Amino acid sequence: MADFSLQRQNRYFPKRTPNEYDQGYLQDELGYISSAIEQQALGFLDTTHVAPEKPRQGMIRYADGTNWNPSGGEGIYFFNSSGTWVKL
Repeated sequence: MADFSLQRQNRYFPKRTPNEYDQGYLQDELGYISSAIEQQALGFLDTTHVAPEKPRQGMIRYADGTNWNPSGGEGIYFFNSSGTWVKL
């Protein structure tokens, strides 16, 4: 299993595609995609420093508690149907 403590975020951002087929590029990109999917499956959440611009019911975020503090400091928050972030 990969050590996710060394990674900064669990999202995938594709690099610029080479003009010609490059096996190394393809293997690297598939590795990055696999890592992002595995982190999601394990329940890893990036620390969020700013409130989402368009929160939707059911969103879950890990607030840093300093730059973004929805109500009760650092922790995991859920955006409910009444439009409020609730600490879990």
